[in-house]
Amino acid sequence: MRTVAYAAGGVVLLAGCASMPDSGGLRGVESTPRQDPQVRVFAMPPGEDATPPQIVQGFLEALTSDDPDYKTARQYLTPQAAKTWQPELSTTVLSDGPEAYADPSGREDADSLTYTLSGTKVATVDAQQAYTPATGPYSKLVRLTKDTKDGQWRIDAVPQGVVMGKSDFQRNYMSVNKYYFASNTEGADAGAPPSAVADPVYVRSHVDPTTRMVRSLLDGPTTWLDPVVRSSFPTGTTLRKGAGSLTADDRGRLTVPLNDKAAGVGTGRCEEMAAQLLFTLRNLSPVVEEVELRAGGEQLCSLTQEGAETVATRGALHRPDHLYFVDGKHRLVRIAAGSSDPQSEPEPEPVPGALGEGDKALRSVAVARDERTAAGVTIDGTSLYVAPLVSGGPLGEPVLRSQGKTEKDRLTAPSWDAQGGLWVADRDPGNPRLYLLPEGEGEPLPVRTPGLDGRVQEVRVAADGVRIALVVEKGDRRSLLIGRIERSGPDGGTGGRTAVTVVELRSATPELEQVTAMSWTGDSRLVVVGREQGGVEQMKYVEVDGSTPDVPPPAALTGVKDVTASADEQTPLVAYSVDGIVRLPSGAQWQKVTEGTAPVYPG
Repeated sequence: MRTVAYAAGGVVLLAGCASMPDSGGLRGVESTPRQDPQVRVFAMPPGEDATPPQIVQGFLEALTSDDPDYKTARQYLTPQAAKTWQPELSTTVLSDGPEAYADPSGREDADSLTYTLSGTKVATVDAQQAYTPATGPYSKLVRLTKDTKDGQWRIDAVPQGVVMGKSDFQRNYMSVNKYYFASNTEGADAGAPPSAVADPVYVRSHVDPTTRMVRSLLDGPTTWLDPVVRSSFPTGTTLRKGAGSLTADDRGRLTVPLNDKAAGVGTGRCEEMAAQLLFTLRNLSPVVEEVELRAGGEQLCSLTQEGAETVATRGALHRPDHLYFVDGKHRLVRIAAGSSDPQSEPEPEPVPGALGEGDKALRSVAVARDERTAAGVTIDGTSLYVAPLVSGGPLGEPVLRSQGKTEKDRLTAPSWDAQGGLWVADRDPGNPRLYLLPEGEGEPLPVRTPGLDGRVQEVRVAADGVRIALVVEKGDRRSLLIGRIERSGPDGGTGGRTAVTVVELRSATPELEQVTAMSWTGDSRLVVVGREQGGVEQMKYVEVDGSTPDVPPPAALTGVKDVTASADEQTPLVAYSVDGIVRLPSGAQWQKVTEGTAPVYPG
């Protein structure tokens, strides 16, 4: 592969043919080495009298370029194939670049040849830009024909979508959260700001990502998330025809021209629309400090990043006040969150109320997101108690009991959602269930889990209240699954209360055989402790769609039993390991905090 670099423009051209070295040993190569993120890559068109192997190779290389509309790739196709090929339908990611094998029955003097593209699938990105892990072999046919007039070879049958190796995908694409609002939650205060929900998608990182993300946001949420979110943009809203590329001005102000479907919306709704845009573009384009929406020839509204945080709530906007854990006396205690100097750390203090000041021995705890109420599971795992964090308050009776015969067959650690609901799983083999106490009290509501195969071992609800992470055990395997929380009208099995169901569970860590601990961190990311088959324990970040974020993993830590993180990614990661409770400040190594077990941030 020839490469010509233009340093001033940051451009790399991919040639459509290969040169053969005349010395040196053999070595394996990936499809295209990782490039500097500022370098843009463009493919070379087919050369005169290019051979069939050069046409196929050139086409595959063109798929990995930064050509906005794949114009160069289409030059490798016949005119009819170029018209019918739809590269935006899907992206198939292979472990290595696709291999091309000629049909052994083809003759060199024939006017048509067939090649087979093959590889091992890693993931797919669909037409909605949603990422899904994939496995198994990839095999597709490509047919070439020779033009009878000029004798040039071109591809006249090609698979829809594009295909590339993992290294090329990592160079070409980036994961970005687009934001919608939770539509199917209960318990939120009337008049409270809507809760923003992250919907991760993949876009081509060097092909006008700002405009593409705005279009993707206007197109609506991905299929998986759609049932539990809403958009404030009126149905049918698109960018105004001829809007072109969207770019912020030198003051960080981005003007977004919309079609007439958005004309006439009220100020409140318009500001929600602008907040969706600002949350979506926050990490993609840090220079966007303000969004102005226009439609019908006039300004609808204008909103700044600071203003967006008052229009809607977002998990990552809330920094916890305290870190909570269980001390050596099995009481609920706390220390200030976020401190990075263990030498100046104050002594842990028991929380006010029965769980910190009483004598009930605890093994796991959870604190509501407003830090006014806490829940604790007794040391034998039998009973779940809920108590306000108010000095002198009574403990009361347990809100849930397990009939499991052993400690490992009883209650999991609980978790609070953003609306004050308390979630917990009973691991009793005779009656394994997931429960919700809508306001942390009253009769526990059994949560329906269609399609769940195995017993829930750990529960963590996202800050947005519409997604839940479950560690599920089946046989010798413990997997991390992400489910969507749906609420519907009462039925006969809920005693007249809202029915709650966790649906469409999907794996976030298909490569891990044993997941031992996990926690949400950020709006669509989790930190996970586990190991692959035959591997050693590792701690890593994963996205809810099963992809791996392009960020460094946490520093190695052995013997991890629990891990907790805040939705605010600036708050240090905390774990319980063989060294006690340890903390990982940004840019540092793990530091010993104190003795204790079961550390948790609110949530």
